[in-house]
Amino acid sequence: MTSYLIRNGGVLALLCTLLGTLCKTGSGQIRYSVLEELDKGSFVGNISKDLGLRPPELAERGVRIVSRGRTQLFALNLRSGSLVTAGRIDREELCAQSTRCLVKFNILVEDKLNIFEVEIEIKDINDNAPDFLTEELEIKIGELTAPGTRFPLKSAFDPDVGINSLQNYQLSPNDYFSLAVKIVSVGAKYPELVLERALDREEKEVHQLVLIASDGGDPVHSGTLCIQVIVLDANDNPPVFTQSEYQVSVQENFPVGTRLLTVNATDPDEGFNAQVSYMLDKMPGKIAEIFYLNSVTGDISILKSLDYEDARFYEIKIEAQDGPGLLSKAKIVVTVLDVNDNAPEITITSFTGSVTEETAAGREVALVNVHDQDSGKNGQVTVFVLGNMPFNLEKSIDQYYRLVTARSLDREQISEYNITLRATDGGSPPLSTDTHIILHVADINDNPPTFTHAFYSAYVLENNPRGASISSVTAQDPDSMENAQITYAVTEDTIQGAPLSSYISINSDTGVLYALRSLDYEQLRDLKLLVTASDSGDPPLSSNVSLSLFVLDQNDNAPEILYPTLPTDGSTGVELAPRSAEPGYLVTKVVAVDRDSGQNAWLSYRLLKASEPGLFVVGLHTGEVRTVRALLDRDALKQSLVVVVQDHGQPPLSATVTLTVAVADSIPDVLADLSSLEISSTPEASDLTLYLVVAVASVSCLFLAFVIVLLALRLRRWHTSRLLQASGGGLAGVPTSHFVGVDGVRAFLQTYSHEVSLTADSRKSHLIFPQPNYADTLISQESCEKSEPLLVAQDFLEAKGDTKLLQQAPPNTDWRFSQAQRPGTSGSQNGDETGTWPNNQFDTEMLQAMILASASEAADGSSTLGGGAGTMGLSARYGPQFTLQHVPDYRQNVYIPGSNATLTNAAGKRDGKAPAGGNGNKKKSGKKEKK
Repeated sequence: MTSYLIRNGGVLALLCTLLGTLCKTGSGQIRYSVLEELDKGSFVGNISKDLGLRPPELAERGVRIVSRGRTQLFALNLRSGSLVTAGRIDREELCAQSTRCLVKFNILVEDKLNIFEVEIEIKDINDNAPDFLTEELEIKIGELTAPGTRFPLKSAFDPDVGINSLQNYQLSPNDYFSLAVKIVSVGAKYPELVLERALDREEKEVHQLVLIASDGGDPVHSGTLCIQVIVLDANDNPPVFTQSEYQVSVQENFPVGTRLLTVNATDPDEGFNAQVSYMLDKMPGKIAEIFYLNSVTGDISILKSLDYEDARFYEIKIEAQDGPGLLSKAKIVVTVLDVNDNAPEITITSFTGSVTEETAAGREVALVNVHDQDSGKNGQVTVFVLGNMPFNLEKSIDQYYRLVTARSLDREQISEYNITLRATDGGSPPLSTDTHIILHVADINDNPPTFTHAFYSAYVLENNPRGASISSVTAQDPDSMENAQITYAVTEDTIQGAPLSSYISINSDTGVLYALRSLDYEQLRDLKLLVTASDSGDPPLSSNVSLSLFVLDQNDNAPEILYPTLPTDGSTGVELAPRSAEPGYLVTKVVAVDRDSGQNAWLSYRLLKASEPGLFVVGLHTGEVRTVRALLDRDALKQSLVVVVQDHGQPPLSATVTLTVAVADSIPDVLADLSSLEISSTPEASDLTLYLVVAVASVSCLFLAFVIVLLALRLRRWHTSRLLQASGGGLAGVPTSHFVGVDGVRAFLQTYSHEVSLTADSRKSHLIFPQPNYADTLISQESCEKSEPLLVAQDFLEAKGDTKLLQQAPPNTDWRFSQAQRPGTSGSQNGDETGTWPNNQFDTEMLQAMILASASEAADGSSTLGGGAGTMGLSARYGPQFTLQHVPDYRQNVYIPGSNATLTNAAGKRDGKAPAGGNGNKKKSGKKEKK
């Protein structure tokens, strides 16, 4: 009936349910017990209840069994939430004869990365009977053997444990033998056959006995051994070992063939009865495969490498038998010593794969398990993150560790981490194992685009084609994917009343800027743009950069001649030159300007054609027309000159002007010969001549009055200076600067003085041109007083004591200009080709007035001496003061040879005060001019 219950699976399942117990010994530990040999799927325990979960939550939360290096013995029934057997369990196969058989594994809750340790005890059942491993045993006993002699018998082996293991021996009833059980160690029983009375071979030669071995199970299992006792003659002493139990320790890395120890047994008999041989007792297991016993010498050696992790000790039973067959037994206990021959093992139980940058510290990355098969210090494992990584390992239960972030990560610095985990044991020398984890850092839009430069400058030539690429900007974004996709745009603005988008456009993808219209340097010289770079993140980030676009000048404007201007009525302008003019006499000056700037506006003058070669020369940079030699009588009254003005651009542009110079010593001579200059005579010629004579007479009268006023003014100034000298005034000796500074350029002023005297007789008036006074430097006051002819009249007036003249207010002398104030190009220079512009407001206004007069005299015929029909454009340099209002100021475009400066009329000079080195209140031909 009992056997039937054991074979019945349903009853075993019920018994398992009754015997299964659950014990929680702390947080994360679960214990069960189960009988061996249960069918697959037998209930072990309610794991869902012990985990505090409902059965449906087991699958949802990823609950699974984590075991390492062994066959899975148990499984989870996710539907019922119970732990069941995965197959039939044999306790003897798992734990051999160990008193307690425990199976440990772990259960992982995946979503929370929680781990629970489960310990299941396998209970033994009486499923094995004692076995002698042989059916018969033959014992030879000498007939002289004394009663009480003991003969060791074969021991039975029962793989069960506890009460189910071997408990006792029984011997079949007989008259000569009894059974004695010898207990050598705890739990080890060795049966012995005891001779109760002397044997008589002649009475009975063979005795048949039966030895029964039984266990204590329910039901009781037993095994039998048939013993055949053969009575021999005279051999009455079995071999005896020197020790009943031998102890030996060996390291697991001992090489194969190493001798462990030598056993020895002695027999007091002689001859054949004393010949001892050694052998291993037949036992189940792999003892005979691991150890070798020399039957003659008793040496025990290693046949197969030992492994501490497989078995920590071995118990070897040996026998010594003499020639007739008597034997004795002993036991050898081999203890295997651990050697650090196993490196730690690292198992990645769970891994997230990626983490978002700027995630807070403590973010779980992976669950790691470490294990070492060695024991003691050799099995103590330390695990850590190799290198300077922003990760920490936190201890979980058992040998599990959580890999977490130590701080927030930045993908722009490191987008991928190759994490190396190293596990090291405590052996000597220590062994270690590395494992690698690739962790990706996910990007967020945390970086705005950044331009490669703090600001940009670009240069473009004027007259550029429409749609031409003029510059480009570049921005970088360290983010990735759409967070790094950059779009460029130009901030809208207004340029000269027009939207900026009508001038410039930008490629939103490449950052290349294009000109939408042709730019003109003379209208627009620079543009300032604000370029914005935006990424495509959510939300998008952007940054700005300024770009300065400078328009470069091209030589696209030819020189423009301001003086002499072409008459609008078809007449020819005439310049006067006296026959008494010495070499270097200034006849006239060509005035031209250029709308361009820099070298493109640097003008040079040259004589292209002359009716009398070698008579006149044109200043290269001043445009001044001077005589080269003295005029001769044979020289024609009318001289025609063609002057070309050319800039220094590439390619150069030029303009030409034709000058007509009349050579005469007096006005009547000029009037007498003017008719010869006309191309054809007309009836109106006499009328025009009459008008000219009347005009010249009027001018002469006005000029005479002016000379008288000027003499009075000079006399008053002379008297004032005498008074100052008498009072000890020191201003008379202060020298006047010979330089005029323009943007750092200092140049000599050249003075042109045209002094005129008027005489009269009964028939005609003469306009006399005395010798000109021209110099490259200002002369001193003393030399002027000695050589100035007008001072004679002034001294005469002073001797007369004419107080009215002394009190008369000085006339406006603005019409008398120095050569630096005469009409000329913005780059005109003195006789040494280094002329300069005036640098104060007063001189600038006079220069503008002179240019206007020169440009308009021939056109409107309003001047007294030139421009109109019949007058043939007499030089305006003898005319009165006038103002300039409509002539453009091109001084900012002037290029000074030998200098990189551009001339400007500084605002600070507009207060009417001449700066140091300027040309205000200076000596001129020995006379002081003061406004």
